[in-house]
Amino acid sequence: MSLCPVLIAGEWRAAKNPVGSFAAEDPAQKKMLPETYPVSGAEDAEAALVAGSAAALELAKASPDVIARFLELCAEGIEARANDLIRVAASETGLPAEPRLKSVELPRTTNQLRQAAKGARERSWCRATIDTKLNLRSRLAPLGGPVAVLGPNNFPYAFNGVAGGDFAAAVAAGNPVIAKANPGHPGTTRLLAEVAIEALAGSGLPRATLQLIYHLPEELGHVLVAHPLLGATAFTGSRRAGLALKESADRAGKPIYLEMSSVNPVFFLPGALRERGPALAAELSSSCSLGAGQFCTNPGIGAVVAGPESEVLIAELARAFAGGTPGVLLGRNVPKAIARSLEVLVAHGAGILCGGKEVDGSGYRFESTLLRVSGDAFVAHPGPLQTEAFGPVHLVVVARDAAQLVAIAALFEGNLTGSIYAHSGTDDDALYTELEPVLRPRVGRLLNDKMPTGVAVSAAMSHGGPYPATGHPGFTSVGIPASLTRFARLESYDAVRPARLPAELRDANPTGSMWRLIDGVWSERDVVAAG
Repeated sequence: MSLCPVLIAGEWRAAKNPVGSFAAEDPAQKKMLPETYPVSGAEDAEAALVAGSAAALELAKASPDVIARFLELCAEGIEARANDLIRVAASETGLPAEPRLKSVELPRTTNQLRQAAKGARERSWCRATIDTKLNLRSRLAPLGGPVAVLGPNNFPYAFNGVAGGDFAAAVAAGNPVIAKANPGHPGTTRLLAEVAIEALAGSGLPRATLQLIYHLPEELGHVLVAHPLLGATAFTGSRRAGLALKESADRAGKPIYLEMSSVNPVFFLPGALRERGPALAAELSSSCSLGAGQFCTNPGIGAVVAGPESEVLIAELARAFAGGTPGVLLGRNVPKAIARSLEVLVAHGAGILCGGKEVDGSGYRFESTLLRVSGDAFVAHPGPLQTEAFGPVHLVVVARDAAQLVAIAALFEGNLTGSIYAHSGTDDDALYTELEPVLRPRVGRLLNDKMPTGVAVSAAMSHGGPYPATGHPGFTSVGIPASLTRFARLESYDAVRPARLPAELRDANPTGSMWRLIDGVWSERDVVAAG
């Protein structure tokens, strides 16, 4: 059996002493794909870490313009190979080629690569700080070791370990990347790595700026995130896996950035439901079914105050959910995971209004499922009733009154997003004023009158939030320059001679437009000597 090669130290080569193999599956056809990939052992992991550590030293000397050019070449290469990338990703994930892969996710990926390039070239992300009186200067600088990027299965381009947002941010901050492919789309990841290797040759950066391993045994993943040569880890996936990796990384003092579970609550205030309840039901059902519900910002829980307008919303939702066509899920294990989550919800008081079963036939699918639970039950069992069902599932919590609605908001764990729908006039202002301060610290992104599905690649975006949405509430995986700061260390220079300083900390502004904090004032100017 021939195994696809791994990418180590700039070379495609056979895995050394692999401990297993695997193949991807076409979830729309329930058919295994022909390529076979190695599960790497300790030798591949150690070789990648050694090569990545050496590359980190070289990359730290590279011009930001060269790093930016590499990222731009990656974007151009992805566009040049778009047809192949779309074909392979569609077969590995079941996601539709159009519009999802071709018109939405692929352009988003090239856009964030170009934004990262702009951030690297402009340099303000490094927060250069100069105290002329004390002759102290500091900046954010590369970590000095490679960043391991472990991507999810639901975004084969935009969150891929190669070319995705974590990759772009790590490289823009001056770090090499060791990518571990998601087993759900290894062929897509290999194509992206081929693009990146060509871009490295065109830019002149070290060839080990990117390395690719397809899969590792669980115990070796824990070794990787804690390894002395590693700079940091970026992980997107389940809470169970993320917390286990975090425990290993924390014991070794290694930074790890996690994106995990989120139910993204949506609060529908009474005035909004009286004003436009059926339209809101259509908006919510559409958001829940988008991508078969396999988005980290999928609205998993809705909350309403008991009353006739809420019953209209629930009835309209039930009709929409029951009449929808279930989409293809990402793999054979997803329907089973959804079913397990539903068991937990039902065991703690939720009732299924429609759906609730895996769909037989072509492709892995699950019925669009709507559940209902009382506010009293949610208050009694807030933890289990926030169990994430990663698919087309929505739970409506019906509070007794407005006071209980606010109490319910106080019981939510940390989430990526939280939404509040209110009357277009002033009918809901009093309740909004009570609810918003309770919900605000529990979500990374607060939305008004808008569904959370989808994440704009914007400098103002927070795709993060309190635990368990992420492992740290102060960081985002989307939004440049903020996302770059995860992969940097703060370094200070005390009375260091001017010629020995990094360019960003010298008196002359290296770009003429880079923002620096000079004696407490943000400025683009050069440092001017006193007198």
